Amino acid sequence: MTRLPRPLHPAAWWLWALGLGAAATRTTNPLLLALVMAVAGYVVVARRSDAPWAQSYGVFLKLALVVLVLRLLLAVLFSDPFGTHVLVELPQLPLPDWMAGVRIGGDITAEALAFAGYDGLRLAALLVCVGAANSLASPARLLKALPTALYEVGVVITVAASFAPQAVTSLGRIREARRLRGRRSRGLRAVRGLALPVLEGALERSVDLAAAMDSRGFGRRGAASTAQRRLSAVLVLTGLLAAIGSLYGLLTSGTPRALGLPLLVTGCLVAAAGMVVGSRGSARTRYRPDPWRWPEWVVAASGVAAALAVSLGDATGRFPSTAPLVAPPLPLWPTVGILIALLPAIAAPPPRWKPSHAAAETPLEAVAA
Repeated sequence: MTRLPRPLHPAAWWLWALGLGAAATRTTNPLLLALVMAVAGYVVVARRSDAPWAQSYGVFLKLALVVLVLRLLLAVLFSDPFGTHVLVELPQLPLPDWMAGVRIGGDITAEALAFAGYDGLRLAALLVCVGAANSLASPARLLKALPTALYEVGVVITVAASFAPQAVTSLGRIREARRLRGRRSRGLRAVRGLALPVLEGALERSVDLAAAMDSRGFGRRGAASTAQRRLSAVLVLTGLLAAIGSLYGLLTSGTPRALGLPLLVTGCLVAAAGMVVGSRGSARTRYRPDPWRWPEWVVAASGVAAALAVSLGDATGRFPSTAPLVAPPLPLWPTVGILIALLPAIAAPPPRWKPSHAAAETPLEAVAA
């Protein structure tokens, strides 16, 4: 039976992407990190629509590549060498005594380069996961789904989250305009003519989105009293701070257990109570609210499963040794957990518009073809 196309709830996509991102932060194994990026890319290709904001995934891929290259360059130029396998001997710049501990140039070892590559690949995988969420979830629909207590914060986050997709849309429009005028649209010479209009257009469209939401009653409190609003703000702020503090206990070894999962659960419960209190006096109605059905549960649960499988895996497989340098293994359960995150490519309903080659072409490219 063919399912009817519909957009998945944006919160489900973000939970899935954040779960994959959490899995990426819990390992430096390049095989697992490459698998995380491959899973995210496959799901984006399978369930991305042809909306303008959905075309921002390529920008995040390029940004991830830039981050990885910069991390390797910093390791080559400034890192303190360790290990015995010297790959290249660069001339070392002599520095004064007050700069002891800083090195510019010198020997480049395979151990130091592998350590920097693993670290840079982890950040690149996190950027890829965030880019996947930006390409799959509509910022406007995510803002519409936020509870009343987070309206003001939601407007700010939506403006920030929609900046990258709007920049991609502005870049395509400005490139097409420059081609029509016979000017360069690619290369270093075109950057000077593209940078300012792209940034200005993306910021203007993001601010217009926030203004349109505000003019339609977004963030209105209705009949909520001042005491009710203050109590809601205190509960939400306290809960979010507790949840953020718990990440230190979850990501750092040797910390007290009370700073880990118990603090995270407590913070989430307090924040949820604040949202319930803040939503009581809301008189806002939703036109065609996004449903939360079994595909949303499957998508969100697959991301959580990936994060748990990697976090609970053996530390030896998740953090391969670089001194001495050994080949990274492929642990079983973290691999299975990450592969579970492929379920959205099947469980999520197809989007209303599938990207096609003709839709990806600009008008000039279509005429030339």
